[in-house]
Amino acid sequence: MDTHKTKSMQHIEDTMQDVNPESLRYHVLESAKNFKTSWVALGRSLYTVWKDKLYKDWGFNTLEGYTSKEIGIKKPTAMKLLRSYYFLEKEEPQYLSKEYNESAEATAVPTYESIDLLRKAKNNKVLDSQDYVNLKKDIFEKGKDAQVVKKDLTSLIRERKEIDPEETHEKERVNITKRYLSMLKNMKKEIEITKLLPASLLRETEVLISKLEEEI
Repeated sequence: MDTHKTKSMQHIEDTMQDVNPESLRYHVLESAKNFKTSWVALGRSLYTVWKDKLYKDWGFNTLEGYTSKEIGIKKPTAMKLLRSYYFLEKEEPQYLSKEYNESAEATAVPTYESIDLLRKAKNNKVLDSQDYVNLKKDIFEKGKDAQVVKKDLTSLIRERKEIDPEETHEKERVNITKRYLSMLKNMKKEIEITKLLPASLLRETEVLISKLEEEI
């Protein structure tokens, strides 16, 4: 464990001594202490803290201030925890059941990074329902590491985009249009500044710019 983590853990333990062991605040601290094996518990607690703005009752103006100062978790990680927990609660509640968590070994429970990737896959229009099912099996049944899942997901999305030539063509059309539009706007500025070309050409350039803007 590195020095930063050691200090963070010590801070958590020190804070726990001054907090009621029966309170939610104590439970959040305890979950943060056991973060590696109980991210679900921490995510659940943080979701309640965020939803009810309990951090304000504890002397913090923002959730970010609370998570970074009291439990040593930076905002990006806290947001991933919240999103991952909420995603499971909404889309895959069976994995939050007491029975599942008691039967699954701590090392076999998917990380919050893996669940965040599953969440992104669910919301990706390029992927279909079967892609999502396969990814879910990789995470929950095969226990694939988050980095491997991310690599597989990136390859799959790229593959799906290549299969959809119409979408690829449309994206290319828009990009080319934007490039031409930028060139024309620069040309228009040059014409206005130098005044070396006829006013009629400036008007024609303005018309063309307007037509291209309609195409985006």
